[in-house]
Amino acid sequence: MDLTETKKKTPSRKECEEAIKKILSREMLLEEGRNHHFKTAVDFMGYFESLYPASAALTKQVQRAVKNMDMPKDENGYFIINKTKTELRKEQEITRVLVETEAHLKDYDSPLEVVFLEVDKTRRGYLMELFYESEAVREKFVTMVEAVNGIVFYTENRNQLSVMLRSLLREESAQ
Repeated sequence: MDLTETKKKTPSRKECEEAIKKILSREMLLEEGRNHHFKTAVDFMGYFESLYPASAALTKQVQRAVKNMDMPKDENGYFIINKTKTELRKEQEITRVLVETEAHLKDYDSPLEVVFLEVDKTRRGYLMELFYESEAVREKFVTMVEAVNGIVFYTENRNQLSVMLRSLLREESAQ
């Protein structure tokens, strides 16, 4: 829809949907990623009435477009354009679990280092369990991840973990 066009007939539902998406996308850009103005179809009417003659048909088309878009709303009742209701429910479930488990984000000042331990697949899971249960080993790494050919450790001090693993492997500590 071109703003320079003179007022014309009532737009289709699809045209209304496209205009609403544009309005909300612009709102998201201007309002730091959030919609702070649009809660209902009525909130879009000023825009549409600036382009089309005000009428019951126009109001009905905008209402149909908003209903058909089936947009979720945030905790304050404003439309959310960048996700579906299903995505919003999943995010809310993630938030619920994070809050229940008292999860915390830990930022590291320095990048984590990687240590790879090549281990046969048949005993990999059992070894990971043993590493986790051993406080002496567990304090040397931030996390470990099973890989195709072994175990990947992420650590703040690769040298300490390598020395520990070499001693468990009964290898020389030289390196």
